[in-house]
Amino acid sequence: MRGRRLNIFFQQILNGLMLGSVYSLVALGLTLVYGILHIPNFAHGALFMVGAYLSFMGVVTLGANYWVAMAASAAVVALMAVLSDRLIFNRLRNAPPLHDMIAAIGLLLFLEAVVQVVWGAEFRRLPVPYPYIVRAFDLTAPAQRLIIIGAAFGLMGALYLFLKKTIVGSTIIAMAQNREGAALVGIDATRVSILTFAISGALAAVAATLFAPINLIYPSMGHLVIMKAFVIIILGGMGSIPGAIIGAMIIGFAESLGAFYVSTDYKDLIAFVLLVLILSLRPQGLFTQGVR
Repeated sequence: MRGRRLNIFFQQILNGLMLGSVYSLVALGLTLVYGILHIPNFAHGALFMVGAYLSFMGVVTLGANYWVAMAASAAVVALMAVLSDRLIFNRLRNAPPLHDMIAAIGLLLFLEAVVQVVWGAEFRRLPVPYPYIVRAFDLTAPAQRLIIIGAAFGLMGALYLFLKKTIVGSTIIAMAQNREGAALVGIDATRVSILTFAISGALAAVAATLFAPINLIYPSMGHLVIMKAFVIIILGGMGSIPGAIIGAMIIGFAESLGAFYVSTDYKDLIAFVLLVLILSLRPQGLFTQGVR
């Protein structure tokens, strides 16, 4: 009995880590755009949704390998994110902040309508590429969940090294810390903006593809994800990369443990309750604001 309880608890910890990993990838893309360009990109949820559908099409319709479909989806969604910046947000750079928000919501609704026309409104599911169970020390874990965690942490580590160890990454951080100062030393704001949106879109598509085999795919699937992503970056400190990761893990573990030990009916409410509790104690969020 004790071993069974331990295994159940381990499953909830694993689920929390998996949810936190997926939320981290989504929140990192969102926090990069906000931290550097100060755009509350609600359309990020639609990019997440489009990434899931593109991977579904690649695997189910075209018969592509799961990882190939993920890479192709990330490339296409990255291009879509860049186009949204060049065609929409860049033209609103000097407009009031409310205009960015309205444009982002409009883009979200537009992409959902296009997907519904192309694929319909019914629920779909990406086939699980690794339907195996891993056993170790009397504990069991679905291989797909371990792959999600490993791939997400690997990608987060690669992003950290890119931002900290490369010249291009350093220009992104410099732009986030002082846009005017970065421009004075010759950093190309347009190039940084394009790269930021591309990274943001690619992260959203990868997160969606990792999550799709264990979650339903449907046109409005990005709504709840983007709401939780905003909760996460507010918790972590707007624009803070470490804050986005820690905030995502807090939400992931809280949802998993709360759903099992309290009720699944309140799973999606937990994130917003935590937001109120944490911000009542620390209004600025868990970390200092700004990409770093």
